[in-house]
Amino acid sequence: MKDSLVIIPTYNERENIEAMVRRVMTLSHPFDLLIVDDGSPDGTADIVRQLQQEFPNRLHLEVRKGKLGLGTAYIHGFKYALRHGYEYIFEMDADFSHNPADLVRLYHACATDGYDVAIGSRYVQGVNVVNWPMSRVLMSYFASSYVRVVTGMPIHDTTAGFKCYRRKVLETIQLNRIRFVGYAFQIEMKFLAYKYGFKIKEVPIIFTDRTKGTSKMSTGIFKEAVMGVLQMKVSSYFRHFDRY
Repeated sequence: MKDSLVIIPTYNERENIEAMVRRVMTLSHPFDLLIVDDGSPDGTADIVRQLQQEFPNRLHLEVRKGKLGLGTAYIHGFKYALRHGYEYIFEMDADFSHNPADLVRLYHACATDGYDVAIGSRYVQGVNVVNWPMSRVLMSYFASSYVRVVTGMPIHDTTAGFKCYRRKVLETIQLNRIRFVGYAFQIEMKFLAYKYGFKIKEVPIIFTDRTKGTSKMSTGIFKEAVMGVLQMKVSSYFRHFDRY
């Protein structure tokens, strides 16, 4: 059984990817790293291929044809992690909005403290967001509040995209049944982990908006999340959440 794999989806991240890879590779815990690139026209994958010569056993690359969505990129990565025997599987952005050093804290929440899912949370201790306009902070914060009310999840940062899963969570959730691709994907993964009764821990982090490259956020992604939450809640009444 291998230990830890960090999954980073990329699309046009040439300005960030080399620095991110090097930062993860120098952490105190030996994380492996999988880049899932959606055919970036800016050459992101080529940079990763060059770096693989330096980190041949720890840096992995999967290239997909076309921009297929964040959720499908992570599911692609999850299936890769399960096939290759990893015990702890992480989600993280490429743009340094998540501090790579916090990977170690998420790891220990699961590997040392015994949680099944660790969430890097912007809102578990107030609002810890840097460089976002107030309108976006409020939209994100109240979106999480809305999700918490509708779903009943005791999670402050329901749309967080910085997480660690134990292998058994991804094996249980039935990845082929995941329906959403944007922000709603992040909510759906947490909702399913919660419904299956896994132990979830929110680890406080400071989220810093990207300084290089272009954000992939859009109002359409938020709309998907708002409507998707209602669909998820209704669908849950017709689904059994038994762990075997």
